[in-house]
Amino acid sequence: MASRNFIRTGRKIVAIGRNFGEHAKELGNAVPKTPFFFLKPTSSYIANGQSIEIPRGCEVHHEVELGVVIGKDGRDIKAANANDYIAGYTLALDMTARNLQDIVKKQGLPWSAAKGYDTFTPIGEFIPKESIPDTNNVDLSLQIDGVTKQNGNTKDMIFKIPELIEHVSSIMRLEEGDVILTGTPKGVGRVDPGQTVTCALGSQGKIISQLKFPVIDRNLWHHGSFSFQQTHL
Repeated sequence: MASRNFIRTGRKIVAIGRNFGEHAKELGNAVPKTPFFFLKPTSSYIANGQSIEIPRGCEVHHEVELGVVIGKDGRDIKAANANDYIAGYTLALDMTARNLQDIVKKQGLPWSAAKGYDTFTPIGEFIPKESIPDTNNVDLSLQIDGVTKQNGNTKDMIFKIPELIEHVSSIMRLEEGDVILTGTPKGVGRVDPGQTVTCALGSQGKIISQLKFPVIDRNLWHHGSFSFQQTHL
């Protein structure tokens, strides 16, 4: 099944914005009345244990999320049939250059750079669908250097997974191996080089997935890399 190798075979990452009301409020954003999403490049994936890179000039924030792995191609999928298109799940982080995002939002520009840097989608292993019988009751947590920063549950999602699949597929075809990131609970915040980010996904009181990522300065390895400055916009 190609979807089990979604990190190598998936064509797109569809990230749902502001799908937890308290997260929207903590950033001063309105709670959406309909789903909205943005795209991230699959080149931003890193696997468990690899390093999150902090680009020069960027204030990078963590966002822990439940990812849905699509199991077969489809468009105009009805919410009632959405489960047929799900192969499984994964635990993921949506890293965000928050200072860059804040500026482009004010200017009405896309978020692609703020969300799309290399290493900005740390992601876990494929989780079979049967391992999470109730996607409306999944625990998500994140720690930095052992201190809990995010601790939420998917029961607080504004739009549930079937509705998200219906909405996204009404706009663009979903393909096997694509991943939908379903939103993050409150508690997002800054990550700095030298720290270690750990996160976990649980179902019915059992930990299903745990990930760990060291954080490094991108300059250590990429001396010629782009440096974000407000004057570039």
